[in-house]
Amino acid sequence: MNRIGRWLGAVASAVFVAGGCIAAAGQASADPCADVQVVFARGTFEPPGVGGTGQAFIDALRARTDGKSVDVYGVNYPASLDFATAADGVADASNKVRATAAACPDTDIVLGGFSQGAAVAAYITEDEVPQGFALPPSITGPLPAEVADHVAAVALFGKPSSGFLQMIYTGAPPITVGSRYAGKTDDLCITEDPVCSPTGSDNNAHNLYVANGLTEQAADYVAARLDGQQPDQSVAQTAGQ
Repeated sequence: MNRIGRWLGAVASAVFVAGGCIAAAGQASADPCADVQVVFARGTFEPPGVGGTGQAFIDALRARTDGKSVDVYGVNYPASLDFATAADGVADASNKVRATAAACPDTDIVLGGFSQGAAVAAYITEDEVPQGFALPPSITGPLPAEVADHVAAVALFGKPSSGFLQMIYTGAPPITVGSRYAGKTDDLCITEDPVCSPTGSDNNAHNLYVANGLTEQAADYVAARLDGQQPDQSVAQTAGQ
């Protein structure tokens, strides 16, 4: 099996092993269910938690949720230059979403991520594992289809393009938002950002999602989804400096 087969196998195995005990763990918890559960993956080298872009997005979202309770979960993964370890984040985020959907079925889940974290968040929305990779027959993708109904919105900032991804990890699976999530995803990329934009050439642009107001823009989009509105689909949205 090649490196990507092992990468996907590790993700599937981690999700599969943990999946059996998620519902019981959720039922045993005495914590009340929040109205909104944000699951956010930070960018490379950011300290554990949700990172600067994630915190700005969450602060903006809380200001728009009209008294709703908002719980926040920072995806647990290395966020290092070893992109293969993003698999840890995929498994952790997937397990958190599953646990929330099982224990708190009325909670609206919001997925999000910045940079490498955006890759983590997008990977768990995939419809299926790419063909040609050996996985347990019971695993058809990182998240079961029924969980999609519990996810109200997805916010991605600076998601790595295929070209950039291949530069840092040859043979990595392409990052594609799954069909069940594409219509509720705000995929934001600054035009000059070389991480997400094929024409980008300004490395500093990758750090400007807060300064450019795109975290506020994403919060507007997500808040509208939480209110039952259907804002314009915002996949592959770009903005200049």
